[in-house]
Amino acid sequence: MALRLIEIFIPPKDEYRVKKVLQDLKVLDIWQERFSKDLIHIKILLPIEDTEEVLDLLEKHISRVEGYRIMLFQVEASIPRPEQPEREVPEGEVQPNDQKPNSKTARISREELYSDIDTTIKLSKTFILLALLSSVVAAIGILQNNVPVIIGAMVIAPLLGPNVAFSLATTLGDINLAKRALKANMMGILTVFSFAAFVGFIFKFDPNIPEILSRTKVTLGDIVIALAAGSAAALSLTTGVSSALIGVMVAVALLPPLVVFGMLMGHGEWQLAMGAMLLVLTNLICINLSGVLTFLAHGIRPRKYGDADRARKATTVALILWTFMLILLVLLIVLSQKW
Repeated sequence: MALRLIEIFIPPKDEYRVKKVLQDLKVLDIWQERFSKDLIHIKILLPIEDTEEVLDLLEKHISRVEGYRIMLFQVEASIPRPEQPEREVPEGEVQPNDQKPNSKTARISREELYSDIDTTIKLSKTFILLALLSSVVAAIGILQNNVPVIIGAMVIAPLLGPNVAFSLATTLGDINLAKRALKANMMGILTVFSFAAFVGFIFKFDPNIPEILSRTKVTLGDIVIALAAGSAAALSLTTGVSSALIGVMVAVALLPPLVVFGMLMGHGEWQLAMGAMLLVLTNLICINLSGVLTFLAHGIRPRKYGDADRARKATTVALILWTFMLILLVLLIVLSQKW
């Protein structure tokens, strides 16, 4: 069972607010101590799937308390092993045999998700350097028609965070997060494209290299891969699973086509470059579309009602737009194959 530990520091006079929140909730354990004459320290151990509900209630009841602090920690292990708290069935109510006591999705809380994503979209020298290095390695691998080298480039490409962050921003209607995600994504894309265009302009190469030609046209398989990559990226973050390998999958859909696009543009192969550009745009659409759908399926929603209404509108518009563009792309692919 995945666990989280919530620690609360609150003035003694407002301790009752925390107790009011916890009285109707099933948690694994609670500890309390007097931290100082002005603060009480409360620790709450609970399953990961209950974390968001408890955090939302705590914020609702103590957000106006002066001097409070709520912190969330990941619990690697607990001895003795905790048992899942069972729901008490009221007298007279019959619980079906096939109904699970807790049907909540085992995912991390909204706040934890924000924190994890925030670290991946900070524009820094490291972010730019990783984007540059990944484009260097990818360009060498493509020119040498060397698949292992291309895979190595995708390992270091920092393209996972900005795309997942934009999907989350769309789901939550968070304009500030969307702006930061777009800024990071555009900076990464511009860095990769600029270097690739420079390589294409400086070096002579055969545009018929298989690793180049394979990324100058969009197929239905490419769409499926990009949809799977976006869904896997969102799933890896919401469930707290390591996203290292998932980042490679996202880079599979974005990095090589982007490098090929830049190289062909720098080399003056306009027609082939447009095919690579179409593949990049297709992958961006699919990754964000499936990312939003995955977040929605896992119940990622804003806490406040006003934010929820704005998020619902933003999500609806984005889904309609991306779905419409995806349908057009599929039609173009099908028609081009018949020609």
